[in-house]
Amino acid sequence: MKVVHIIEALGGGVYTYFRDLSTYFGDTEINKNTETTIIYSGNRKEIDPGKIKSEFSDGVNLTEIPMVREFSPVQDLKAVINLIKELRKINPDVVHLHSSKAGILGRIAYFFLFKKTKLFYTPHGYSFLRTDISNTTSNLYWRIEKTFQWLFGGTTIACGDTELEIAKKIGDAKLIRNGIDIDNIREHFTLHQNEKLTIGIMARITAARNPEMLNQIALQFPDFNFVWIGDGELRPLITAPNIRITGWILDRKTVLQELNNIDIYMQISLWEGLPIAVLEAMAMQKPVIATNIIGNKDAVVHDKTGFLFTDISELERFFEILKDPKTRASFGENALLRCHDLFDKNKNFRQLLALYQE
Repeated sequence: MKVVHIIEALGGGVYTYFRDLSTYFGDTEINKNTETTIIYSGNRKEIDPGKIKSEFSDGVNLTEIPMVREFSPVQDLKAVINLIKELRKINPDVVHLHSSKAGILGRIAYFFLFKKTKLFYTPHGYSFLRTDISNTTSNLYWRIEKTFQWLFGGTTIACGDTELEIAKKIGDAKLIRNGIDIDNIREHFTLHQNEKLTIGIMARITAARNPEMLNQIALQFPDFNFVWIGDGELRPLITAPNIRITGWILDRKTVLQELNNIDIYMQISLWEGLPIAVLEAMAMQKPVIATNIIGNKDAVVHDKTGFLFTDISELERFFEILKDPKTRASFGENALLRCHDLFDKNKNFRQLLALYQE
């Protein structure tokens, strides 16, 4: 069986997802019967193109085809033509598209295969859920998703429970949650205690990750330290003196050390699919405080593994509770157990392989 994955946005949590996917499907026993190809666009600033081939398993095939996030008639047409050529060369049995842009370009290329091939699509956070776009644009994105599903068919594989509920309104859908390499993350876990309560976030500094809110929170709680693990174009919005920005860290070990060194993980996204960073923090036994939105609420169990909030005014009570090291440890243990139950990549990739083989 030949399986092709197509992804435009190979950055952030999606990069981690695909690196882990390559490890699983590149395993000698798996690739005896399943040949996996990942077609990707390596144009994200936080990714070192040279490291992709060194960090991804040798057991999968990697093909780079330039794609851009925004609508661009000329570049999109070039991408579709290159995708058609590559898919015809591979002649896959399964095509799995990831994220909105690849969902569009990949479906068009898939159509020109002119053969019966299984088609799957994972949104990793629907584009029409973005809050940095107008209602008109959001409605347009919804209609595009609905129309492309009607025209080309296929099955949506939701990465989280709430994404599944939305996907079912558009067409055929199944749930296979995002998973993480828990054992690898646990290798970097050590007991750690800061003099000052330290709250961290791990993400690209973009509108989706809401840097203005973190800045507001940090100013409101000057006695706490805050760390933003990452960088991005909206970095100038972060001005609070008690926020440290690490900048881009391309070394995985260093990233996980930074994550280990915080006391509380905070995810203040405006929209999500099912955030890998939250799952990794949970595997590090960090209590998570997160905005009560799609994705976050599928990972965090309120008052058990962390807290969900809708307004900054709620945070004072949550921080007060989590000042206690024993409470943080208890929440962290619950978070790790939840990861083992629902977000283990090996369990979830086995489900994915079984779906391909149906």
